[in-house]
Amino acid sequence: MQQSSLRSPLLEDFRTNKTRRWELRDVMGYVVEFSGDQHGSRFIQQKLETASSDEKQKVFDEIVPANILQLIQDVFGNYVVQKLFEHGTQLQKTRLAGEMEGRVLALSKQMYGCRVVQKAIECILPDQQAAIVRELEPHIMECIHDPNGNHVIQKMMERVAPERLTFIHMFRGNVQPLASHVYGCRVLQRALEYLPEIMISPLIEELHACTVTLMRNQFGNYVMQFMIEHGKPHDKALVISKLRGQLVHMARDRFSSNVCEKALTYADADTRRQFINEIILSRPEALAVGTMMKDSFANYVLQRAVVVAEPDQRDTLISQIRSQLATLRRFSQGYNKNLVSIERLLQKYASK
Repeated sequence: MQQSSLRSPLLEDFRTNKTRRWELRDVMGYVVEFSGDQHGSRFIQQKLETASSDEKQKVFDEIVPANILQLIQDVFGNYVVQKLFEHGTQLQKTRLAGEMEGRVLALSKQMYGCRVVQKAIECILPDQQAAIVRELEPHIMECIHDPNGNHVIQKMMERVAPERLTFIHMFRGNVQPLASHVYGCRVLQRALEYLPEIMISPLIEELHACTVTLMRNQFGNYVMQFMIEHGKPHDKALVISKLRGQLVHMARDRFSSNVCEKALTYADADTRRQFINEIILSRPEALAVGTMMKDSFANYVLQRAVVVAEPDQRDTLISQIRSQLATLRRFSQGYNKNLVSIERLLQKYASK
């Protein structure tokens, strides 16, 4: 934010004069300064939404080309450039995108620049989208692993025609590392969400080869959850099948417990019944229920099982839980907040 000593008298007046009705014409000649100020930027953004063609052109001419790169990377200025992409003419959008050519990688990796690149992808013509793809293609993995650049790659998958995303072949052989990466897992999910089957089927094959590993991974578990919730029936069933006979064990893991909850929610009725039987038919009786109740992660899976179970299985679950609660109450050391939330859930079903 600018220090008051560095502000022009006009900007200082704008910030302090609350009675004057300000219009875009009042700040002409000072557009760049206003764009770099928190309050001035917000004012210009609002006015651009309803500005005349002539007003938009005057704002544009003050910014392009001399000040465009400065504002793209500015904490407040980037929003003004985004508004120009949204509300400018097609010619203005084309020129704005042209100013970024040769610098798309650097801008994509910059905190504010990446937002402008994403907005550009949303607003420009397909040929210019393709130009951005070509510029980033040699640096795709670098962008994916970048905290800002990964958002640009996700936006390309969302908005650019799949046939122009020629870099997808680079994912082959790298699916497990991508799925296990804090940003790579997000990019992979967008690929599964937006790209046609012919492009993602080799990636899905690689995912099936390491399903259990990814379920237990800090970031890979999100990809597995995505496949269970949004995947094609065959792929969903294949992922869920890896949990059969392992539900209680996997429920105790910090990350795969999330996948177990998702599987209970989205499995078909027969598979869900099998999973819940793994819990209630364990020997000795209620062993699995007791184990899950006391576990920091499995207790959430148990609660999900209660919610999604058919009435007969729910009754058995609740009976076993109540039996274990009675035992655990005698040992206050073993009583914790997990059990309190389970008790609340039982009260909910007792009132039905």
